[in-house]
Amino acid sequence: MTAVLHQLEVPMRSRESVLIHRPARGRLGLPCWLVLPSRTAPDAVPLIAVHGIQRGAYEKASLLRERAEALGRPLIAPLFDRQTWPHYQQLVRKGRADLALLALLEELRMEGIWQTTQFDLFGHSGGAQFSHRFAMLYPHLVRRLIVGAAGWYTFPDAAEFPLGLAARQDKRDDWGPKMEAGLNRFLRLPIQVYVGEHDCKPDENTRSGPAIDRQQGPDRLTRARRWSHAVREAAEARGLRPDIDLQVLRGCTHLFSDCVARGELTDLVLPEPDAVASSETRFA
Repeated sequence: MTAVLHQLEVPMRSRESVLIHRPARGRLGLPCWLVLPSRTAPDAVPLIAVHGIQRGAYEKASLLRERAEALGRPLIAPLFDRQTWPHYQQLVRKGRADLALLALLEELRMEGIWQTTQFDLFGHSGGAQFSHRFAMLYPHLVRRLIVGAAGWYTFPDAAEFPLGLAARQDKRDDWGPKMEAGLNRFLRLPIQVYVGEHDCKPDENTRSGPAIDRQQGPDRLTRARRWSHAVREAAEARGLRPDIDLQVLRGCTHLFSDCVARGELTDLVLPEPDAVASSETRFA
């Protein structure tokens, strides 16, 4: 690990873990913040924490750092800058944010940061949009999905992509059908959804319109409930046992820091290993 750290920049040591900024490699590479615990098992599953439209990658890493250290799990918080990745939330628009993350993870694997075949994927707000779509496209890579306070969702239904998984009539791409091809595997994932109790009013960042409001509702709280219900119904319709849970965080707003301070979010995002193992056993 010492050799790896020598290649990275801006180390900031606490009593135990290390919080490091890793610059981008190449023009379309992603920088990231890394939390490297003092003791990490070779099979420790990393957490990928994806920021929202405010680009708070450092905030995610710093507020989850103590919990990651306690569990001995590496944390990777990629940064999608506004100029290069204006629509990173939709995954496949302008430059392919999904491929950028895959490239970053491969670089970090080569540097010895993580060695497992899967990772846990977490996103808040715009990051939740990215994360659930990434998991739909690459369900084989995700061990557990944590979706927090997304502004809107891709539903497992026949609406045109990105609202649903049907191909768009006026577009050459077919990302919806590509996601649908792996839908059975996605629907078997352990999925944790959360949203603040007071995140129940649309704001300037809430996408709205007749189609999306009719499908998903007017606000993040309603949309989290409808998407969770839709995922559960889609799994049951295919004869699968859904493993999706929705937590409404009492007293919490949309802010990530508020959800951490009031909603004990760190334990929800990074639970004890026994809780994750129990879910894996039930749905193996």
